[in-house]
Amino acid sequence: ILQIKRHKIQFLSLLLMADEQENMIEKYLERGEVFALYEDEVKCVCIVTQENEHIFELKNIATVPQYRRQGYAKTLIHHIIKHYRGKGQFIQVGTGEVPTMLTFYQKCGFSPSHRVKNFFTENYNHPIIEDGIELKDMIYLQQKLV
Repeated sequence: ILQIKRHKIQFLSLLLMADEQENMIEKYLERGEVFALYEDEVKCVCIVTQENEHIFELKNIATVPQYRRQGYAKTLIHHIIKHYRGKGQFIQVGTGEVPTMLTFYQKCGFSPSHRVKNFFTENYNHPIIEDGIELKDMIYLQQKLV
């Protein structure tokens, strides 16, 4: 797992699989820290931002399609949690109200925190559909870093 300091844009096509609107990624790509999990080639990438002195946010995590469901994202998340432990109070992640995603993050140790009503409908220029579900609210989950 490498922290990418320069040329973060090289991962844009992969990041677009997790957040399909480029201008949304542009809002956090440069200010975020990018981590890439390699095993011969890149398997999974994520971006983490510092939202305030107490909270880090996992903004985007994307796995190359043929390597999904093989534990790469979970491994990367565990690495990130270790990396930020002691640097803030919480790490959070926002996702749509999709059971598979909520279950995944809960298995990674996150607990439900709060909801932002109509986030997807107000911030994206087209409907966002995941697992056949149209996303409306952003569901946040958190994990303590202390």
